[in-house]
Amino acid sequence: MSKRFLDEYEPLLVKEIKPAAQTELPNLLLAAFAACIGGTFQYGYNISVINGPTEYVHNFINQTVSDRYQTGISDYLLTLLWSIIATSLAIGGFFGSIISDTLAVKLGRKGALLANNIFAVMAALMMGLSYPTGLYELLIVGRLLCGINAGIGLCVQTLYLSEIPPTTLRGAMGIGTSVSITFGILVGQVVGLKEFLGKEELWPFLLSTTCIPAFLQLLILPFSPESPRYLLIDKGDVDGCKKALKQLHGARYEQEWKEIEEEKKNLGSVKAKTAWEVMGDRSVRWQLITISLLNAAQQLNGINAIYFYANYLFKEAGIPDDKIPYVTMGCGACECVTALTCGFLIDRLGRRVLIIGGYGIMSVCCVLFTLTLSFQTASPVIPYLSMVCVFIFILSFGMGPGGVTNILSAELFTQTARPAAFMIAGSVNWLSFFFIGMVFPFIVIGLQQYCFLVFLAVCFLTALQIFFFIPETKNKTFLEIQNKINSSNNENHSDGSGTVLLSTSL
Repeated sequence: MSKRFLDEYEPLLVKEIKPAAQTELPNLLLAAFAACIGGTFQYGYNISVINGPTEYVHNFINQTVSDRYQTGISDYLLTLLWSIIATSLAIGGFFGSIISDTLAVKLGRKGALLANNIFAVMAALMMGLSYPTGLYELLIVGRLLCGINAGIGLCVQTLYLSEIPPTTLRGAMGIGTSVSITFGILVGQVVGLKEFLGKEELWPFLLSTTCIPAFLQLLILPFSPESPRYLLIDKGDVDGCKKALKQLHGARYEQEWKEIEEEKKNLGSVKAKTAWEVMGDRSVRWQLITISLLNAAQQLNGINAIYFYANYLFKEAGIPDDKIPYVTMGCGACECVTALTCGFLIDRLGRRVLIIGGYGIMSVCCVLFTLTLSFQTASPVIPYLSMVCVFIFILSFGMGPGGVTNILSAELFTQTARPAAFMIAGSVNWLSFFFIGMVFPFIVIGLQQYCFLVFLAVCFLTALQIFFFIPETKNKTFLEIQNKINSSNNENHSDGSGTVLLSTSL
């Protein structure tokens, strides 16, 4: 049995992660929590919280147009305005991603996260004032600002979480991004219930609650240090880096200090690169294409289709209409739990096992969905099989693509290229999110249940790409990962006719 096979697939409890015991875990967890609550938690929260008051916002727009123009609004225009309100989050997210690398380099990871809360507070103000002022346009502005906040948070928070932990905990800490997204979605679903803030008279306040996580981050994050890597490699602050490492890793921080110092020496005097410089750098082109494809697949793999069909499948299984929101909330809770489970497994099983396994199971589920939806009335058992597939698909997504994609995006780059790479990956992610939101309804209308064959192709091809072209990064320093990639790239050879054949020995 090969050494590579043993490294990637050895049993769960073979390796003991000793350096974790040397870490000041409470300080590390506090920093991660502070970054997440005002970062990707906002992303997940603002995705789901808008679903609760849909009917009430429709009524508000209808009444506003009637008061302004003394005429009703057509169903087409109402649907268009609602679509603009809903999708403006993705548009804002795209612009937030574009400016994220500049903020992360100029203000630092911590500074960028703190400054980002300005957008959340402004968004809460805009949406809260929309009803009293009779201006539904403020909802569009507010959602756009929420998107900018989420776009910056998704990129900068993931950077911060990848740079503050020791190497052996980097995977577990990076899972904080997916955990906070799924937890944000779950909290948004809960507070949107009629038992809480889902009443018609409370919907402006419900949408304004996006300021609460922002204020929490402003209270907690100042007590956590800046990223040690940013302090030493980007700013040249030796004392600041050591102080941050001591606070995060305890008295025995030398191992991480040596790793960061070695990376700084290897990079020399190279400064943080812009997005254009990274896109023009042939040495990272393979990594850039890889994370762009992974981030696109994260949105195009069918997870949105699952949630779209979930209500129909639950209804067919005999669940009463008034109970379906609670079952859907159970799906969100499952995704949150699997993201946490992924955090416990990722530094033992490795990234490749989880993400390839996740996409593999999702591919099988796509086939089963096509069959069960095609024969939904053939047997009373079929709707229940469809329900089982829903939960398996969500569990597989949370365990694999949902948790691992952002971590790989961080690990495949060194310090100088990482912020710009995240900006590019984040932009692709948000554009894919916007694309699937606009195109998916037409895919469903055109293909109906056979739309899952499209997602089958995405999942299967992504699994193949990861299997052949992405190295295992478990327990490796950023410099070791970069050297392994460079070594593999140097093994590329020509077939004699000028065509480059990529080595798949990764």
